[in-house]
Amino acid sequence: MKRLLTVSAFIIGSLSSAFAGENTLENVKERGYLKCAVNSGVFGLSYTDDNGKWQGIDVEVCRAISAAIFGDKNKVKFMPTTTKNRFTILQSGEADVLSRNSTWTLSRSTDLGLDFVGVTWYDGQGFLINKDLGVSSAKELDGATVCIEPGTTTELNLAEYFKKTEISYEPVNVDTFDDAIKSLKAGRCDLLTTDSTGLAAVKASMPNPDNWEVLPELISKEPLGPAVRHGDNNWGDIVRWSLYTIIGAEELGINSNNVDDFKESKNSEILRILGHQGNLGKFLGVRKDFGYQIIKQVGNYKEVYDKTMAKTGLPRGLNASYKQGGLQYVPPFR
Repeated sequence: MKRLLTVSAFIIGSLSSAFAGENTLENVKERGYLKCAVNSGVFGLSYTDDNGKWQGIDVEVCRAISAAIFGDKNKVKFMPTTTKNRFTILQSGEADVLSRNSTWTLSRSTDLGLDFVGVTWYDGQGFLINKDLGVSSAKELDGATVCIEPGTTTELNLAEYFKKTEISYEPVNVDTFDDAIKSLKAGRCDLLTTDSTGLAAVKASMPNPDNWEVLPELISKEPLGPAVRHGDNNWGDIVRWSLYTIIGAEELGINSNNVDDFKESKNSEILRILGHQGNLGKFLGVRKDFGYQIIKQVGNYKEVYDKTMAKTGLPRGLNASYKQGGLQYVPPFR
């Protein structure tokens, strides 16, 4: 196993080196669209609706990037990925950005050669159980069987939590998250563990959602956000400030409906974001009005939350603006 991990790290590191110095922006412009790697289906994060259209907060981040570059949020090809291939698809150059529920960690930022450019959603790992088990706390899970995908931070967090609390458990390994859900429904395991966003989506999809409960404990910190390859700082800046525009717009009270009313604003930062004063876009290599295009076409963070994560029933919590006591906060647009 150690040998396999070493070989994998070497291959990924070599891929990262091969792309050092690339100009992703030029590649995207020449191609005419953005290639965005997303989850194959987690309600609220990234999924296709009944009409086959991609929805979710991670999806909206990629639409924001497209709006910044092309002035059109729809010039995106969404590429569904699994936990096993998500990083290699980005590292190989098959995708331009990974906007998928992937946790920002030290090893992924170094050994895997990724740059996480911001946090779309502050999350934490929890547990989903059937109420018939009569369990109200994770501390009562001694001897439980748990559906888990090997090789994920979810697996590591689970092992560390049960070791720390001195609770025994039996892992039931599955290949994909969908397999984990099927195993849970079939009774092959007692509980499912993943980020709370995923648990809320699974609960909502159950035939009888009221029969299922997300336990109150969160056993980890899971900052989820978009990632790009090492070696192209300009591209990282574009993805970062596209996300920051969504968040910053809410701070400043700008949304998709009122953005046109700010052309004569007395707030210089608002004028800079919208491209009415100076030209911040030239520093990124994108449109002068990139901020306007993002806000007009995609919306601010609250608008994005309302049409994506709010449908899962999850409150914003830590994902509220810092003005409301949350962690969402951006540097100045200057």
